[in-house]
Amino acid sequence: DMAEPIQQLTRNNNPQERQSIPFTLIQRKEKLGDLLYEKRQYGKAKWACIKMKDKQYEQSICLGFMKLMRYICEQNSSGLYLGITVPIVTIVHTNEAQSAMTQAVTVAYYLPEVLQDEPPHPFDSDIIIEEWPATIVYSR
Repeated sequence: DMAEPIQQLTRNNNPQERQSIPFTLIQRKEKLGDLLYEKRQYGKAKWACIKMKDKQYEQSICLGFMKLMRYICEQNSSGLYLGITVPIVTIVHTNEAQSAMTQAVTVAYYLPEVLQDEPPHPFDSDIIIEEWPATIVYSR
């Protein structure tokens, strides 16, 4: 089922072809010279998002990512490979009291700059295009 997206990604897997999402570094946490995480602010932008809720958190992330890869690799209204932007963001959801994680996660792909004004529509109805306001992200 994923053979074509994986082949497309492999054909287009040159690091110089990956677009880093522009951000402002807010904080950097290191321990003994190793980077633990960065706190970043991303500007207002459009993202392709999918919310998944599987029994296992890791399974939800994996399935969401694979669906996004299909969108990136030609299963969209343009019929074209959209290009990779990094990072792919995972949003962990909490319960109403914000005291525990839920099984639901959102996996999101930043649409490349050239697609921000008119993003291709996904064929998968689970994927939605959202415009996010400026957003704080923790990155490892």
